[in-house]
Amino acid sequence: MPLLEVNNLKTYFHTRNGIVRAVDGVSFSVEKGKTIGIVGESGSGKSVSCYSLLGLLPMPPGRIESGEAIFDKYTDLLSCGEKVLRTVRGKRIGMIFQDPMTSLNPYMRIADQIIEPLRLHMGMDKGSALKKAIHALDEVGIPEPDNRITMYPHEFSGGMRQRVMIAMALITNPEILIADEPTTALDVTIQKQILDLIKKRQKELGTAVIFITHDLAVISEICEDVNIMYAGRIIERASATELFANPRHAYTRSLLKSIPANQTKGEKLYTIPGLPPDTSQIISGCAFRERNQIGDQSKCLTDSRPEFKEIEPNHWAQDCPGCLS
Repeated sequence: MPLLEVNNLKTYFHTRNGIVRAVDGVSFSVEKGKTIGIVGESGSGKSVSCYSLLGLLPMPPGRIESGEAIFDKYTDLLSCGEKVLRTVRGKRIGMIFQDPMTSLNPYMRIADQIIEPLRLHMGMDKGSALKKAIHALDEVGIPEPDNRITMYPHEFSGGMRQRVMIAMALITNPEILIADEPTTALDVTIQKQILDLIKKRQKELGTAVIFITHDLAVISEICEDVNIMYAGRIIERASATELFANPRHAYTRSLLKSIPANQTKGEKLYTIPGLPPDTSQIISGCAFRERNQIGDQSKCLTDSRPEFKEIEPNHWAQDCPGCLS
């Protein structure tokens, strides 16, 4: 039984220039102790999908048009109301935000921000919470945590602020951790330390992880299952092993081809041409048609959106003749 099951999530932004279909029918699930990856270019709907689950979108202009997100068998995160959501958000479901500078309060010391969830959700006294916060900073690789915890966010580097956000998300031992580009601002050694810490938490506590990233190398290392998103929809889903060995959709193959390590030495780096489609316009056929260089663009659907099908056992993809290999 999945710990979280999302079905047909649609999140639209109603703007003066029209309706932006940021997330347009997304479904996925994650089980206890497992890690799923959500991958795609900027603007594909990855972050909006997860912000929708926790009620973190500005409404208006955002609006949940349809769908359900069943957490722990009974709670629908999309319809449970703010009072119930507050008991889940930050305690049972933790989130690492993409931009630590705008997520941390510049007027509050790190200590006050990191102990807040402990005092709010776990009822700890200030002294005990502070000791646990110092240990949390030490776990994510911040030197001299007992001194630095009294500083303000602007006194930290970008990478250190990111580590503070990771410590805050993990400090309540959440059942689900949503990690939105958690290692982007970190160097390789700290990145490995953070990934090892997340794996350790999974092993000890059975934490489920939803990992949002552009970094396919990280996905291959940490995720059991991978969802590839494009233009607000999931266009391919498979286990990480299967996806990297046998990518079927042209967009997935294009992403893998654009990895520098996969390039032939001396040749020009491959890039996917053009830009993702404007989701404020109704997309009548294959959303990847205009950028499809790896598949057969002439065979891409033009009248209807491709259906998401199981093309092989446990391997799903949008069924577009021009995109499938």
